[in-house]
Amino acid sequence: MIPQSFDYAAPTDLRDALGRIAGGGKALAGGMSLIPMMKLRLAAPDLLVDLGRIPELNYIREDSGKLRIGATAKHYEIESSRLVRSRCLLLAETASHIGDVQVRNMGTIGGSAAHADPAADYPAALMALEAEFLVASARGERVVSVEDFFVDTFTTALAAEEIIREVIVPVEDPAAGTSYQKMLQPASGFAIVGIAARIHKSDGKITFARIGVTGLGPKAFRARNVERLLEGTSAASPDINRAASVVAEGVEASSDMHASAEYRKHLARIYAARAIAVALSRAS
Repeated sequence: MIPQSFDYAAPTDLRDALGRIAGGGKALAGGMSLIPMMKLRLAAPDLLVDLGRIPELNYIREDSGKLRIGATAKHYEIESSRLVRSRCLLLAETASHIGDVQVRNMGTIGGSAAHADPAADYPAALMALEAEFLVASARGERVVSVEDFFVDTFTTALAAEEIIREVIVPVEDPAAGTSYQKMLQPASGFAIVGIAARIHKSDGKITFARIGVTGLGPKAFRARNVERLLEGTSAASPDINRAASVVAEGVEASSDMHASAEYRKHLARIYAARAIAVALSRAS
Protein backbone atom coordinates (compact mmCIF):
# COMPACT_ATOMS: atom_id res chain seq x y z
CA MET A 1 0.00 0.00 0.00
CA ILE A 2 0.93 3.65 -0.33
CA PRO A 3 1.15 5.81 2.79
CA GLN A 4 -0.90 8.93 3.25
CA SER A 5 0.72 12.17 2.06
CA PHE A 6 3.17 13.78 4.47
CA ASP A 7 5.80 16.50 4.65
CA TYR A 8 9.47 15.62 5.05
CA ALA A 9 12.35 17.38 6.79
CA ALA A 10 15.99 16.30 7.05
CA PRO A 11 17.65 18.62 9.57
CA THR A 12 21.40 18.44 10.18
CA ASP A 13 21.19 19.91 13.68
CA LEU A 14 19.77 18.10 16.71
CA ARG A 15 18.17 21.22 18.19
CA ASP A 16 16.36 21.88 14.92
CA ALA A 17 15.14 18.27 14.79
CA LEU A 18 13.88 18.36 18.37
CA GLY A 19 12.04 21.59 17.69
CA ARG A 20 10.28 20.06 14.70
CA ILE A 21 9.34 16.99 16.72
CA ALA A 22 8.02 19.19 19.53
CA GLY A 23 5.81 20.83 16.88
CA GLY A 24 4.22 17.49 16.03
CA GLY A 25 6.76 15.87 13.71
CA LYS A 26 7.47 12.14 13.82
CA ALA A 27 11.09 11.01 14.15
CA LEU A 28 12.41 8.78 11.36
CA ALA A 29 15.62 6.83 11.96
CA GLY A 30 16.30 3.85 9.68
CA GLY A 31 12.66 3.49 8.66
CA MET A 32 12.63 -0.29 9.06
CA SER A 33 9.59 -0.13 11.35
CA LEU A 34 7.91 3.21 10.70
CA ILE A 35 7.74 3.03 6.90
CA PRO A 36 5.98 -0.38 6.82
CA MET A 37 3.51 0.92 9.41
CA MET A 38 2.84 3.97 7.25
CA LYS A 39 2.29 1.78 4.19
CA LEU A 40 -0.28 -0.22 6.16
CA ARG A 41 -1.90 3.06 7.35
CA LEU A 42 -1.17 2.09 10.95
CA ALA A 43 0.78 5.34 11.27
CA ALA A 44 -0.04 8.56 9.44
CA PRO A 45 2.30 11.38 10.53
CA ASP A 46 1.88 14.78 8.91
CA LEU A 47 5.62 15.46 9.10
CA LEU A 48 8.56 13.05 9.07
CA VAL A 49 11.74 14.36 10.69
CA ASP A 50 14.65 12.35 9.31
CA LEU A 51 17.38 11.98 11.94
CA GLY A 52 19.85 10.29 9.60
CA ARG A 53 21.84 13.43 8.72
CA ILE A 54 22.54 14.54 12.28
CA PRO A 55 26.15 13.65 13.22
CA GLU A 56 25.38 14.23 16.92
CA LEU A 57 23.30 11.05 16.88
CA ASN A 58 25.68 8.65 15.14
CA TYR A 59 28.68 7.51 17.19
CA ILE A 60 30.10 4.65 19.22
CA ARG A 61 32.51 5.64 21.96
CA GLU A 62 33.80 4.56 25.36
CA ASP A 63 33.53 6.91 28.31
CA SER A 64 34.14 6.24 32.02
CA GLY A 65 33.59 2.50 31.87
CA LYS A 66 30.56 2.65 29.60
CA LEU A 67 29.85 2.42 25.90
CA ARG A 68 27.75 5.26 24.56
CA ILE A 69 26.04 4.49 21.28
CA GLY A 70 24.25 7.18 19.31
CA ALA A 71 20.65 6.45 18.44
CA THR A 72 21.23 6.35 14.68
CA ALA A 73 24.14 3.90 14.84
CA LYS A 74 23.14 1.15 12.43
CA HIS A 75 22.98 -2.52 13.31
CA TYR A 76 25.88 -3.38 11.00
CA GLU A 77 28.01 -0.65 12.63
CA ILE A 78 27.38 -2.16 16.06
CA GLU A 79 27.88 -5.71 14.78
CA SER A 80 31.22 -4.88 13.15
CA SER A 81 32.58 -2.25 15.56
CA ARG A 82 35.92 -3.34 17.04
CA LEU A 83 35.13 -1.29 20.13
CA VAL A 84 31.78 -3.00 20.70
CA ARG A 85 33.16 -6.45 19.96
CA SER A 86 36.01 -5.97 22.42
CA ARG A 87 34.05 -4.17 25.15
CA CYS A 88 30.51 -5.54 24.88
CA LEU A 89 30.42 -8.67 22.74
CA LEU A 90 26.83 -9.45 23.70
CA LEU A 91 25.54 -6.34 21.94
CA ALA A 92 27.58 -7.01 18.79
CA GLU A 93 26.44 -10.63 18.71
CA THR A 94 22.81 -9.60 19.14
CA ALA A 95 23.08 -7.05 16.32
CA SER A 96 24.34 -9.81 14.02
CA HIS A 97 21.08 -11.74 14.56
CA ILE A 98 18.78 -8.91 13.46
CA GLY A 99 16.73 -9.35 10.28
CA ASP A 100 18.79 -9.67 7.13
CA VAL A 101 21.68 -7.78 5.52
CA GLN A 102 19.44 -5.03 4.17
CA VAL A 103 17.79 -4.44 7.54
CA ARG A 104 21.15 -4.40 9.34
CA ASN A 105 22.48 -1.85 6.87
CA MET A 106 19.54 0.52 7.34
CA GLY A 107 18.04 -0.13 10.78
CA THR A 108 19.26 1.72 13.87
CA ILE A 109 19.51 0.83 17.54
CA GLY A 110 17.46 3.86 18.57
CA GLY A 111 14.72 3.20 16.07
CA SER A 112 14.50 -0.46 17.03
CA ALA A 113 14.32 0.30 20.75
CA ALA A 114 11.76 3.08 20.30
CA HIS A 115 9.52 0.77 18.25
CA ALA A 116 9.48 -1.75 21.14
CA ASP A 117 8.47 -4.74 19.08
CA PRO A 118 7.98 -7.62 21.54
CA ALA A 119 9.94 -9.91 19.21
CA ALA A 120 12.90 -7.56 18.61
CA ASP A 121 16.40 -8.79 19.46
CA TYR A 122 18.06 -5.81 21.14
CA PRO A 123 15.74 -5.63 24.19
CA ALA A 124 16.89 -9.02 25.51
CA ALA A 125 20.54 -7.95 25.38
CA LEU A 126 19.78 -4.51 26.78
CA MET A 127 17.95 -6.13 29.70
CA ALA A 128 20.88 -8.43 30.44
CA LEU A 129 23.26 -5.46 30.17
CA GLU A 130 21.13 -3.30 32.46
CA ALA A 131 21.32 -0.57 29.83
CA GLU A 132 20.17 3.01 30.09
CA PHE A 133 18.67 5.38 27.53
CA LEU A 134 19.56 9.04 27.27
CA VAL A 135 16.30 10.58 26.10
CA ALA A 136 16.12 14.08 24.60
CA SER A 137 13.47 16.64 23.74
CA ALA A 138 13.39 20.38 23.11
CA ARG A 139 12.92 20.81 26.87
CA GLY A 140 16.05 18.88 27.90
CA GLU A 141 17.38 15.39 28.56
CA ARG A 142 16.79 12.58 31.03
CA VAL A 143 18.11 9.07 31.64
CA VAL A 144 15.72 6.10 31.69
CA SER A 145 16.65 2.59 32.82
CA VAL A 146 15.93 -0.22 30.38
CA GLU A 147 13.35 -1.79 32.70
CA ASP A 148 11.43 1.47 32.92
CA PHE A 149 11.80 2.15 29.20
CA PHE A 150 9.95 -0.89 27.81
CA VAL A 151 6.39 -0.52 29.06
CA ASP A 152 4.30 -2.88 26.90
CA THR A 153 3.86 -4.09 23.33
CA PHE A 154 5.00 -1.25 21.02
CA THR A 155 4.92 1.05 24.05
CA THR A 156 7.85 2.81 25.72
CA ALA A 157 8.43 5.53 28.30
CA LEU A 158 9.12 8.05 25.52
CA ALA A 159 6.83 11.08 25.51
CA ALA A 160 5.48 12.22 22.14
CA GLU A 161 8.12 14.95 21.79
CA GLU A 162 11.06 12.79 22.95
CA ILE A 163 13.61 10.70 21.06
CA ILE A 164 16.37 8.37 22.15
CA ARG A 165 19.64 10.27 21.94
CA GLU A 166 21.97 7.46 23.00
CA VAL A 167 22.05 3.95 24.44
CA ILE A 168 24.41 3.39 27.37
CA VAL A 169 25.78 -0.07 28.20
CA PRO A 170 28.57 -1.16 30.55
CA VAL A 171 32.04 -2.06 29.35
CA GLU A 172 32.05 -5.77 30.10
CA ASP A 173 34.43 -7.46 32.47
CA PRO A 174 36.86 -9.45 30.27
CA ALA A 175 36.24 -12.50 32.44
CA ALA A 176 32.49 -12.45 31.81
CA GLY A 177 30.77 -14.79 29.39
CA THR A 178 27.85 -13.72 27.25
CA SER A 179 25.60 -15.20 24.60
CA TYR A 180 22.45 -14.44 22.62
CA GLN A 181 20.48 -17.41 21.34
CA LYS A 182 17.15 -17.36 19.53
CA MET A 183 14.60 -19.28 17.54
CA LEU A 184 13.84 -17.02 14.60
CA GLN A 185 10.79 -16.64 12.41
CA PRO A 186 12.32 -17.57 9.02
CA ALA A 187 10.57 -14.94 6.89
CA SER A 188 11.12 -11.88 9.09
CA GLY A 189 14.08 -12.88 11.24
CA PHE A 190 12.24 -11.73 14.38
CA ALA A 191 12.65 -13.81 17.52
CA ILE A 192 9.93 -16.30 18.35
CA VAL A 193 11.97 -16.51 21.54
CA GLY A 194 15.37 -14.95 22.22
CA ILE A 195 17.55 -15.24 25.34
CA ALA A 196 20.54 -13.10 26.28
CA ALA A 197 22.84 -14.38 29.02
CA ARG A 198 25.58 -12.51 30.87
CA ILE A 199 27.51 -14.49 33.47
CA HIS A 200 30.56 -14.10 35.73
CA LYS A 201 32.34 -17.04 37.40
CA SER A 202 34.86 -17.19 40.22
CA ASP A 203 36.44 -20.23 41.85
CA GLY A 204 34.17 -22.52 39.87
CA LYS A 205 30.92 -20.84 40.90
CA ILE A 206 28.58 -18.38 39.22
CA THR A 207 28.88 -15.07 41.05
CA PHE A 208 26.73 -12.93 38.76
CA ALA A 209 24.01 -13.73 36.23
CA ARG A 210 21.78 -11.54 34.11
CA ILE A 211 19.23 -13.10 31.76
CA GLY A 212 17.19 -11.07 29.25
CA VAL A 213 14.21 -12.53 27.41
CA THR A 214 12.42 -11.38 24.26
CA GLY A 215 9.62 -12.83 22.14
CA LEU A 216 8.01 -14.78 24.97
CA GLY A 217 5.54 -12.17 26.24
CA PRO A 218 4.22 -8.70 25.45
CA LYS A 219 7.59 -7.08 26.23
CA ALA A 220 11.18 -8.00 26.99
CA PHE A 221 12.06 -8.70 30.62
CA ARG A 222 14.79 -9.85 32.98
CA ALA A 223 14.34 -13.39 34.23
CA ARG A 224 15.31 -12.76 37.83
CA ASN A 225 14.08 -16.18 38.94
CA VAL A 226 16.61 -17.78 36.58
CA GLU A 227 19.35 -15.48 37.82
CA ARG A 228 18.70 -16.37 41.46
CA LEU A 229 18.87 -20.09 40.76
CA LEU A 230 22.15 -19.72 38.86
CA GLU A 231 24.07 -17.53 41.26
CA GLY A 232 26.13 -19.49 43.77
CA THR A 233 25.97 -22.77 41.85
CA SER A 234 28.85 -24.69 40.33
CA ALA A 235 27.38 -24.27 36.81
CA ALA A 236 26.96 -27.99 36.24
CA SER A 237 24.38 -29.18 33.73
CA PRO A 238 21.72 -29.88 36.40
CA ASP A 239 22.16 -26.31 37.70
CA ILE A 240 21.69 -24.88 34.22
CA ASN A 241 18.65 -27.02 33.45
CA ARG A 242 17.01 -26.29 36.80
CA ALA A 243 17.46 -22.54 36.32
CA ALA A 244 16.31 -22.58 32.68
CA SER A 245 13.20 -24.56 33.59
CA VAL A 246 11.65 -21.57 35.41
CA VAL A 247 12.26 -18.91 32.72
CA ALA A 248 8.59 -18.84 31.66
CA GLU A 249 7.07 -19.04 35.14
CA GLY A 250 4.64 -16.22 35.84
CA VAL A 251 4.80 -14.96 32.26
CA GLU A 252 1.70 -14.50 30.12
CA ALA A 253 3.19 -16.00 26.99
CA SER A 254 2.14 -14.72 23.59
CA SER A 255 0.27 -16.92 21.15
CA ASP A 256 0.01 -16.22 17.41
CA MET A 257 0.23 -17.83 13.99
CA HIS A 258 3.94 -18.53 14.50
CA ALA A 259 3.83 -20.26 17.89
CA SER A 260 1.39 -21.09 20.63
CA ALA A 261 1.94 -19.88 24.18
CA GLU A 262 2.93 -23.37 25.35
CA TYR A 263 5.39 -23.81 22.48
CA ARG A 264 6.96 -20.43 23.27
CA LYS A 265 7.40 -21.46 26.90
CA HIS A 266 9.01 -24.70 25.75
CA LEU A 267 11.36 -22.82 23.45
CA ALA A 268 12.22 -20.34 26.19
CA ARG A 269 13.40 -23.16 28.44
CA ILE A 270 15.51 -24.71 25.68
CA TYR A 271 17.10 -21.46 24.52
CA ALA A 272 17.71 -20.25 28.07
CA ALA A 273 19.71 -23.41 28.74
CA ARG A 274 21.64 -22.93 25.48
CA ALA A 275 22.42 -19.27 26.12
CA ILE A 276 23.55 -19.99 29.68
CA ALA A 277 25.75 -22.89 28.59
CA VAL A 278 27.41 -20.87 25.81
CA ALA A 279 27.94 -17.89 28.12
CA LEU A 280 29.55 -20.16 30.71
CA SER A 281 31.85 -21.66 28.08
CA ARG A 282 33.06 -18.14 27.30
CA ALA A 283 33.52 -17.09 30.92
CA SER A 284 37.08 -17.31 32.19
